[in-house]
Amino acid sequence: MADNARIKNSLSFDEPDNSFNPREAITEAKRCLSCKNPLCRTGCPIEHEIPQFIDALARGNVGEASTIIARRSNLPAVCGRVCPHEKQCEGACILAKKGKGIRIGKLEQFIADFDAEMELTAHTLPSKFAGKVAVIGSGPAGLTVAGDLAKAGYEVTVFESQSEPGGVLVYGIPEFRLKKDVVRREIQRIERLGVTFSTEVLVGPDITIDEMFADDYDAIFIGTGTALPRTLDVPGKDLPGVLQASYFLQMVALARGGNVDRREVPVQLGDKVLVVGAGNVAMDAARTAIRLGARASVVYHRTEKEITALPSEYQQAKEEGVEFIWLASTTKFFGQDKLTSLEYEVMEIDDDKNIRGTGRLEKINTDKVILAIGQRPAARIVSTTTGIEVNEKGYVITKDRPYGMTTRRGVFAGGDVVHEPATVVLAMKEAKKVAQGIALYIEAKKLLEECGA
Repeated sequence: MADNARIKNSLSFDEPDNSFNPREAITEAKRCLSCKNPLCRTGCPIEHEIPQFIDALARGNVGEASTIIARRSNLPAVCGRVCPHEKQCEGACILAKKGKGIRIGKLEQFIADFDAEMELTAHTLPSKFAGKVAVIGSGPAGLTVAGDLAKAGYEVTVFESQSEPGGVLVYGIPEFRLKKDVVRREIQRIERLGVTFSTEVLVGPDITIDEMFADDYDAIFIGTGTALPRTLDVPGKDLPGVLQASYFLQMVALARGGNVDRREVPVQLGDKVLVVGAGNVAMDAARTAIRLGARASVVYHRTEKEITALPSEYQQAKEEGVEFIWLASTTKFFGQDKLTSLEYEVMEIDDDKNIRGTGRLEKINTDKVILAIGQRPAARIVSTTTGIEVNEKGYVITKDRPYGMTTRRGVFAGGDVVHEPATVVLAMKEAKKVAQGIALYIEAKKLLEECGA
């Protein structure tokens, strides 16, 4: 118990400074083999020109490296920090087979940070003549669409319901993984491209898609992500003390930013917290609870081998004092006026390696339960307009041509509102394709208008 207390007291919400210095970055870059068929680029969802920017860095030209990165990404400082490099570019590196893979993420982070600090690359404002686009939501998908279209000469306005743009980057990813100042810096760079951010605007109640079209927007992009958390349909799910991970992480972010009182955060010093789920969000929630002075355990119905969290995130959670209860399927929450315990069925692995229930129930006393079992899209935008169809799970249906357009002409969607929740870079990958679809649509629309059609 004393060791746990020491771990908690040593933890900080600040992002650890493990970045390269210039000498370390150039030394690391020089290790790159400059493969003729670079597997690292194949492993990157947005097909970063990785060997090219590493080569520029190896020659000491950070400005050139930053320019190369900017051709594919509007959020390099973010991606350098939170992308699952071990599963993507770094995992695909040919040197990784010998355990000596190039630290591509740290190189990207160094280049982005060094460029921002030294102001190496000029920020030229493109001429706005191609068309007018509204972007709903300022998470990774919305920022990618906005940046790509602004670079192509479109006039872009981003509508954000919160008081500060950034979406999940600000309100969902804890600061010990991603500094908010880094996100703000990336957004400022997108602003310098001429993008306008309109905050505290809830599309649906405050302004509708029909009203946006009436304001002469040529196209509208919905990138609102998955705003509604999934819940467990078990007895006691509505008891005070049963929380959603997204709400918990958002309240912590708001409290740290001075926007709400610390007492509004639903986890307090000394609480015993159980986190249900084993993805990256579950690790974020458990590690955040530890930093608040709580004791945190993850409850998961499968085994350690089957968690969806990155191995690095899981390892860090263990090192920080998070405990894990495996083969435990939550069946009930107990309490009168508030939560007092969680009941689970003990699971087992049968001879065919399948997970099955044993019928044996166990109970754990707890002060708070945080559910981190996924999210789904909200319907407030779709319900306030006509012609936008969704599938049986509530995800917006889109077309392949023009890519990303919904069943309503001129309205596009991308990111988690279309697909199951994914990583930042996967949302960016789809958003880049949708941005091309929007440009293709507006070009065709204006051509028809010029022809009098």
